Amino acid sequence: ASKVETKKITSEFEKTGHLPDEKALVVDSALGIQLFTDPRNAQRLSQWVSTQPATVAGILKAHLSQLKAGDYFALLAFIEMSEGHWASLQKMREAVVDRYQVATCLGFGPRFLHSTGQAYKGGPNSGVFLQITCDDLEDISVPAQKFTFGVVKAAQARGDFAVLAQRERRALRIHLGKNVEAGLAFLGRELCK
Repeated sequence: ASKVETKKITSEFEKTGHLPDEKALVVDSALGIQLFTDPRNAQRLSQWVSTQPATVAGILKAHLSQLKAGDYFALLAFIEMSEGHWASLQKMREAVVDRYQVATCLGFGPRFLHSTGQAYKGGPNSGVFLQITCDDLEDISVPAQKFTFGVVKAAQARGDFAVLAQRERRALRIHLGKNVEAGLAFLGRELCK
């Protein structure tokens, strides 16, 4: 299902020269961070933050507040797989374990799509997902195509997210923009509070 959605997105890019437009739930211009979710999850999250202005931190807190006994939390990182990023994300994952007392997992995309990614969409609806995306600082053209490897990665992330939403999973995407290190530092502070 994710491959089908990815193909739709890359085909759109081939026709138009850009990825389909998206409407962010929340934008923090100072941090360069945007949050995205589907309408169903947006409705759930709005109930949690109805007494205060919607901020990235508030939405993240509301999203994690959906975790309950028997649930699990998954970090789906479509960012460079490096030792530093792995260490940062592991620290966040461990903080969620400690605070919410739920199982957690971490995978780098698109790599996890062929393993645990299948269970996220086809298994029981007990996951709370945080997908992390970014703008690639360096990109490489795909031979004989109009798109780049960065576009393919973005399409895979969006395609996977679309299927999570279709399957009514509790999923939030945080787009870190170009400054991944600053975005991960912010995310680490929020998840480790």
